[in-house]
Amino acid sequence: MSTHVLVPVDGSAAARAALEHACEQFPDGHLTLLYVMDPMADYSRRRSFPGYRDDDQHTNEREKGERALEDALEAVPDDISAETELEGGDPANAIVRYADDNDVDQVVIGSHGRESIARFLLGSVAEAVVRRSVAPVTVVRPDETDSSR
Repeated sequence: MSTHVLVPVDGSAAARAALEHACEQFPDGHLTLLYVMDPMADYSRRRSFPGYRDDDQHTNEREKGERALEDALEAVPDDISAETELEGGDPANAIVRYADDNDVDQVVIGSHGRESIARFLLGSVAEAVVRRSVAPVTVVRPDETDSSR
């Protein structure tokens, strides 16, 4: 039985680094690329752009997620099994819930590397997943010297 690896993606350099790491470490595994549509993004846009409707926001977030998943799937080598999933909700909660509900063996997540007070005030999805996930979690930071990211 192959290892089921969950890789949350959001289109960032940190997520790309996590995906690369998962492909290198689990070449015989099955990857699930997960994009979580954060409802707070919709709320923020409604507050910032009063002319937007909920339907417009959901479509925009869904399209953003579909694009991020498509880009991530294209980066997976052809010899690695991978699928995509699009979920809604608080990112950390949705990632942990998905891992619990789908018998995930390993979570590989990117970290944006916030330090000190910024991490405390803004919170960290990766940190919340590490604290709550039953499955082992590997946190990967992007290579800050790689200018292609």
